Amino acid sequence: MLKASDIMTKEVVTIRGSSTAEEAVKLMREKGLHTLIVERRHDQDAYGIVTDSDIVYKVAAFGLDPKKVRVYEIMTKPCVVVNPDLGVEYVARLFANTNIRIAPVIKNELMGIISITDILSKGDFVERPKQNFLEEEIQKAVANARAICAEKGPNSRECAVAWDIVEELEAEAAHQRASKLEKTSFDKYCEEFPDALEARMYDV
Repeated sequence: MLKASDIMTKEVVTIRGSSTAEEAVKLMREKGLHTLIVERRHDQDAYGIVTDSDIVYKVAAFGLDPKKVRVYEIMTKPCVVVNPDLGVEYVARLFANTNIRIAPVIKNELMGIISITDILSKGDFVERPKQNFLEEEIQKAVANARAICAEKGPNSRECAVAWDIVEELEAEAAHQRASKLEKTSFDKYCEEFPDALEARMYDV
């Protein structure tokens, strides 16, 4: 599955917090952007974000002089950031939960920026829906678990570990569907091999 780093835009335009709203507008117009990342003042500082909405809602709407309003007065800081290794579907969920449309991609340093436009234009959720992908992975994991248990025995540690993998995938699939899993594949396996349950009671 695709990660944030696979679809993010690497060219990021930044601005200082001390810059004026007028300078932000000029930069947005020049670059054809709706969002600018606000630079950190030092290594321990957080990144900020300023959008065209911030300028319209907080400056233009009140008739303020954009030459006198500073970016730090209207920006959001700290802003929601995305780890480059985060799966695209989780980026989409993060955006939905926080009601944002764009966020910087950061891992120790600013690596890029990702937006809902990136998800729509570069994501593979149309071609490879996560639920379908998970169902395929679950089927493979179940087949693998049954093969291991047939070889090592239903009450072996190897069998238990293999079913742990299956249940993690099934839990993720249930979370995606926002529904409770009534009976797991392991539950069904235990109906055939009751001894298998004992092997799951091991110390991690």
